[in-house]
Amino acid sequence: MNAVATWWDGVELWIAGLPFVPQVAVVLLVVVPAAALTAYVVDIVLSALFDARRRYFRRTPADRDPAAVTTGDSDPREK
Repeated sequence: MNAVATWWDGVELWIAGLPFVPQVAVVLLVVVPAAALTAYVVDIVLSALFDARRRYFRRTPADRDPAAVTTGDSDPREK
């Protein structure tokens, strides 16, 4: 982990040492696409999680416990 931190510090120092225009170019070419890709992946993962949650909570009690299913014979309105 220390090697990664040392490498990242070097990258930060290199970017900070660049003049303004190259800094902007590096940000536009590297950071913006990386952030967009991260946002896309997070969107897909969260959409899948929320869809699964929605499907789980929309189930009927009969889906959760098959023993809870009653027949039509027990409907009090039929008597």
